[in-house]
Amino acid sequence: MKKALILQGGWEGHQPAAFAGLYAAMLGELGVEAEAFDALEPLHDPDLLARHDLIVPCWSFGDLDEKASENLEAVVRGGTGLAGAHGGMADAFRGDKRYQFIVGGQFIAHQPKAWEYTVRIARPDDPIVAGFDDFPYTSEQYYMHVDPANEVLADCVFQTAGQDWAPWTDGVVMPVVWKRNYGQGRVFYSALGHAPEEYHRHPSARELLKRGFAWALGD
Repeated sequence: MKKALILQGGWEGHQPAAFAGLYAAMLGELGVEAEAFDALEPLHDPDLLARHDLIVPCWSFGDLDEKASENLEAVVRGGTGLAGAHGGMADAFRGDKRYQFIVGGQFIAHQPKAWEYTVRIARPDDPIVAGFDDFPYTSEQYYMHVDPANEVLADCVFQTAGQDWAPWTDGVVMPVVWKRNYGQGRVFYSALGHAPEEYHRHPSARELLKRGFAWALGD
């Protein structure tokens, strides 16, 4: 049985414990044994990391020390998958450029309120998004700095709707879901999922993340 390591913690506004439970359930549906830690100590244990096939960060903000950062890079470069969503993966460890290089992007901003926008399937031939149509999504719309080497699977058109908030971003095509390789490791990210109930309101977002977990695991 494959194993996944979930790291939960950081800013409580992103409900890390609740999301860790959801991720564990999704991984269980894939036949994966998930183990959650509410601390970053596992990143100081290379042997523990090596026993897992997938690492799922669920940790907004926070800091990685040099050794933890090096260990994470080594295990992903060596073939362990990394996958996650929203701020729990792409708004984590802001001061660690190595981590941002692995993930392929970093959260920068969102509008002052949530609203409905359209998630557009960018590569319908990719197995992760095969069979999906564009779908409406109501939540924060993330503006991100992203690696041009990412394989973008879904995007959206950024909106400011006449607000006096960064109007120069209106109309920007923004990646929402991507995958990438980092050495031998597979990395998957979805910007969808600010609150747990979003996965109930938008089952497409949940299924995309579940497929992303499977891909990062090598399935």
